[in-house]
Amino acid sequence: MAFTVKMAGIPFEIEAVYESTREYCRDYLTDEEPAFRIVSTAELIRDERRRSAEAGDTRTWSDACLETLAVYRQIAEAMTERDVILFHGSVAAVDGAAYLFTAPSGTGKSTHTRLWREVLPKYGHEVLMVNDDKPLIRFTKDGIFACGTPWNGKHHEGTNTMVPLAAVCRILQAPENEIRRLPAENDWPVLLRQCYRPEGAGHLAATLRLLDRFSRELPLYELRCNMEPEAALVSFSAMSGQKI
Repeated sequence: MAFTVKMAGIPFEIEAVYESTREYCRDYLTDEEPAFRIVSTAELIRDERRRSAEAGDTRTWSDACLETLAVYRQIAEAMTERDVILFHGSVAAVDGAAYLFTAPSGTGKSTHTRLWREVLPKYGHEVLMVNDDKPLIRFTKDGIFACGTPWNGKHHEGTNTMVPLAAVCRILQAPENEIRRLPAENDWPVLLRQCYRPEGAGHLAATLRLLDRFSRELPLYELRCNMEPEAALVSFSAMSGQKI
């Protein structure tokens, strides 16, 4: 079955094997003319199962679930031609500016953006969850934007939106809360490790070009934090420049 979705402001068609994939993307469906087309096949689904096994994942995934992974892999590849990359992180927007928290799985980035949603409204700020796991990042002449996608984590925290990205923050667990801005030379290892790296040479070259712009235009912070509400105040105050 074929249907058209719009992500990062770009409409495209998906031809899926399973109806559940269309349902998965229901908040992003559109009637606009697609800019490109991707096709899911049984072979691509089998390839995702192989990738999962090679990564040491012992869980039993259905073919329908694996199709969503195969589809997003194709989206990530195709989007690089349109100045969009896939990044692993949790993005929250405050008062119209987005902040991307990144870290290895299980470190606490989702917990931290939850703290933002719980704590910052008490101080008069409007907080919107953009994407809790795999946002798309779009580069335009008007700036860099964090974009919602259906691939938004196990709790499905996210919104179909595009928000100007203000800063990126790497999270580390620590007993006390402190944040510092990292020098520019520290950007690349963090950014490269947390973005999707396409297999095709042309798509990879485009990704590296966009990461270079990422490192030049956006400040990168390192947050050492616990899971207490104060951590949200520390990180927001430093990255936004607003004292609470």
